[in-house]
Amino acid sequence: MASRRPGGCATIVAFDELKHLVLAELEFDPEVDASMIGVTAVDGVVTLTGHVANYAEKWTAEKIAKRVLGVKAVANEIEVALDLDDTRDDTDIVRSAVNALTWNASVPNGHVKPVVTHGWIALEGQVEWNFQKRAAEDAVKNLRGIRGVTNEIVVTPHAHAGDVKQKIEAAFRRSAEIDSHNIVVETTDSSVTLRGVVRSWAEHEDALNAAWAAPGVTRVLDRISIRV
Repeated sequence: MASRRPGGCATIVAFDELKHLVLAELEFDPEVDASMIGVTAVDGVVTLTGHVANYAEKWTAEKIAKRVLGVKAVANEIEVALDLDDTRDDTDIVRSAVNALTWNASVPNGHVKPVVTHGWIALEGQVEWNFQKRAAEDAVKNLRGIRGVTNEIVVTPHAHAGDVKQKIEAAFRRSAEIDSHNIVVETTDSSVTLRGVVRSWAEHEDALNAAWAAPGVTRVLDRISIRV
């Protein structure tokens, strides 16, 4: 598989090499116990297996894998095996979730409701901006004793979705991290579709965030691939 670094220098990342690069990055980061995580890599798609002590460590492992050069996507199949001391009942967890959402200034008060079933948090409700939806998930995913988070919050903006295409394309041109020439923006009312090829997962995430930041956007369809 061929990939290109931001400076333009082409590199070849073989399947086995990509696996070892991801493992090395996991071992380098003190936030995860890499000895409990398995990695496979096929055609740029990395699969994480094994088990970790909490949900925060599971999503941190995913975040670490995504920042490795040559990774196109990550399938996170890591299981959360809670220590006995970290096991909490659903009532205790939901109280903590409500407090975490209340204390997060980016989450509109009263707009998000957590529902907890067997340690799994489902977030429900409506917000005006996608950053508020992400903030709600960030507020609860570090809570002790949870096994996972499902974000079912609906983005329902009050702003009119006019000139969305032009605003997103202008945001791409302003960004030092996004090559605007490689991404095509298509819009239908408040729905946005992004197509093209980018250099890294970070550039991919920057493009999605820029699209969501446009006023009136309710949906972003990701058709961007990562060059490897």
